[in-house]
Amino acid sequence: MSDGIQRRVVSLWFPQLASDRVLRQHLIDAPFVLTLKQKNANRIYCLNGDATRKGLHRGMSYADARAFCPSLQSAPADPAQDERFLHVLRRWAMRYCPWVGLEGCDGLVLNITGSAHLWGGEPAMITDMRRRLAHAGVSVRIGVGDTRGAGWAMAHYGEGIAPACDMLGTLAPLPVAALRLSDDMSVALQRLGLRTIGDLASAARAPLTRRFGPGLLLRLDQALGHQSEEITPLADPPHYGVRMTLPEPIGLLSDVMAGTERLLVQLCAKLKAQEMGARMLCVILRRVDQDEQQVELRLARPLRDAKRILPLFERGLSEAEAGFGIDQLRLEATQVESLPAQQISHVSGRASDKLDDLISRLGTRIGLENIQRFLPADSHIPERSFIIAPAAYSDPQSGWSSANPRPLCLFPPEPIAGTGPHPPNRFRWRRMSLTMGRATGPERIAPEWWLSDENWRTGLRDYWRVETKQGRRLWLFYTPQNPGWFVQGEFA
Repeated sequence: MSDGIQRRVVSLWFPQLASDRVLRQHLIDAPFVLTLKQKNANRIYCLNGDATRKGLHRGMSYADARAFCPSLQSAPADPAQDERFLHVLRRWAMRYCPWVGLEGCDGLVLNITGSAHLWGGEPAMITDMRRRLAHAGVSVRIGVGDTRGAGWAMAHYGEGIAPACDMLGTLAPLPVAALRLSDDMSVALQRLGLRTIGDLASAARAPLTRRFGPGLLLRLDQALGHQSEEITPLADPPHYGVRMTLPEPIGLLSDVMAGTERLLVQLCAKLKAQEMGARMLCVILRRVDQDEQQVELRLARPLRDAKRILPLFERGLSEAEAGFGIDQLRLEATQVESLPAQQISHVSGRASDKLDDLISRLGTRIGLENIQRFLPADSHIPERSFIIAPAAYSDPQSGWSSANPRPLCLFPPEPIAGTGPHPPNRFRWRRMSLTMGRATGPERIAPEWWLSDENWRTGLRDYWRVETKQGRRLWLFYTPQNPGWFVQGEFA
């Protein structure tokens, strides 16, 4: 290197990452696999050491695996949880060096240049890594080299510490697959007699480039250090939380609200810098007796306006027990959403802001999911022409359109006595005797044949709008294929 410092890279490979994550929570002393459905078949996604010793392997059909090992235990795989677990390991690895990146979906890469001496040298650092990971129940293979490619090769095919400045001598006996090549390219090289990295390094470069492209020699040069390959550490996600430690305990609601306001101003500044808005906030009150109380606030829309959020906390904070006093306040946005900056206007948004605040206030009492709104749906069937969605997680829509008026109140069909295709002059409905005054119709509605709905098995429906002399305005329908009269709705 140009600055005279020898670069050193550590590669951590977790061959049983997914199964280790599950077995850390539920210890199973038996062959165990995680299965994932691929191409209409359950296949082994990850397996523990006992299953490997039974002859099972990744990609194997689960049915075949059970035939080989009747005592096999299994669970469904969750790649999303595995990815989160890998990020947890990445944060743990930052204890050894600040430059930690991901290596695929089951590995980490660390640039330990200039930090190994803090642990007593590379062997002592590697020993500490193995000990801590073994204590956590995570199996690992570790490789150390001058380059990222060399570290990966040592972790997957050599597992050890490669001497500095001698990459070719260390990697020469390893197979060509140690260069992070595809399976097809590795097989093609072996058929040509190039089985090891040493064989590949001594072969003519021009014919290899013409046949396999520049990617092959690029991997070789990266492993040997002739071509640079950077390690890009992942940035830690922003933490939307602030705290305040008080010199003297407080207990009055006004004091707690004042402290919450100061924390809200700081938190909203963080949210604004990231163009995010809070959907769920939590205030944690720590009392002098070390007891904690949480006050949670769920918002109907993402917000970062401290003046609008603060009044919504008043009801929850008023119910908190201060005890002998509160000496610390913590405020955290536990759920955030994107909230890009918008053009400021003196007219736009005022009505919707008040409605959102009202929904948030009511939601703190009865739950946001219990405040619902109707949204239009693409169907000519009356009961399918709308959907009900929580108002806090949906936007009002204006797509309501119908050639004929629909009743304000819609309910399941209720039979009434009547014969013939015209509405009956007199009928009883809900213990009321009604007399028809005026009828408008019919409006014929055909069932949606592509959907199986038991209520529409009778076929066509002829709908009538009936005004009774008693003041009721009802929505009746007649079924020609299976004669009968029903009431399904009532107009305002």
